[in-house]
Amino acid sequence: MTRKLGIIVTDRGSKYAVSGAAVRDRAGVDAVLKELKRDKAYAKATHNTWGVLLSEAGPLKGDDGEAGAGMVILRMLERAGLEDHLIIVTRWYGGKHLGGDRFRHVQTCVSAYLEGDGHGGKETG
Repeated sequence: MTRKLGIIVTDRGSKYAVSGAAVRDRAGVDAVLKELKRDKAYAKATHNTWGVLLSEAGPLKGDDGEAGAGMVILRMLERAGLEDHLIIVTRWYGGKHLGGDRFRHVQTCVSAYLEGDGHGGKETG
């Protein structure tokens, strides 16, 4: 079950949202991304960056054109010790470059997700 927290950050026209779900493998990652993009707003987003620490296969990430964003998500998952849970940060580009602030916004989104009840042992993928 995918959990969408919606818009977390707005900066200079860009909007950031965070979503996530329990997954066990790459097929699970692909299924969650496909499900997310069924929502037209997410399908039209500029970037759907993601990261996951799979207990069987190790770390996987996708920058979706936002170079370095997947690694930010992976580092935060490693610090949290959260395995087998995909986190997706979605950005709708607002027309102005944000420079390094974009990474801070990714961190803010992941933190909001980790602090919520969107992760934990009770969910299944």
